[in-house]
Formats: sequence, structure tokens, C-alpha cells
Amino acid sequence: MADATETVRLPDNGTTVSAEELRVQLVLALDTHDAVTVDAGEVESIGQAVLQLLVAARAEAQAAEKPFTIINPTPAFVERVTRCRLADAVGFEIEGADA
Repeated sequence: MADATETVRLPDNGTTVSAEELRVQLVLALDTHDAVTVDAGEVESIGQAVLQLLVAARAEAQAAEKPFTIINPTPAFVERVTRCRLADAVGFEIEGADA
């Protein structure tokens, strides 16, 4: 039986090296909880591998009809997601941005 919400914290420097641990956390959260919240409050830099995981996790959450929310985005997170035009893909709303 799934629990309510799981919060997964993004690493301060989201690299290919840290992506594997993040992948495990996201899969576990999606498998065992009704909703997933991703805390981006410590992000200083975020690489392609982590962005790909967020896109995949959101798609998985949507397929399972589970809420997937990103909270506490740092300016570095917002800038990277916006520049990569992935705001919609990760389910992150940026006010006034053409993401």
C-alpha cells in the first residue's frame, strides 16, 4: 500500500555520478508513494543525466496518475531548466518564462 508523499532532494551538484543514486530514490518514491515531491532547494548545478531523470520520473508519475511536484527551486535550477526548455517536461511552472 502506498504512503502519501515522498520528498526527494536533488543534490547540490547533479552530475552523472550522482544520477544513479537519484534514479534509485525516484524509482522507490514512485513505487511506494501516492505523490512525489522533488526539492530543488540546494541545486547549484544540474547536468543532463539529472534532467533526463526528472523528465522520465515525471512521465512515469503522469502514467501512474500520481502528482509530481518540484519545490524550492534555486536560481541555478530555474535557469538550467529554462535554458534547456524542459520546464513543461519536468512539470515545473516558471512564471513569465517561455519554457
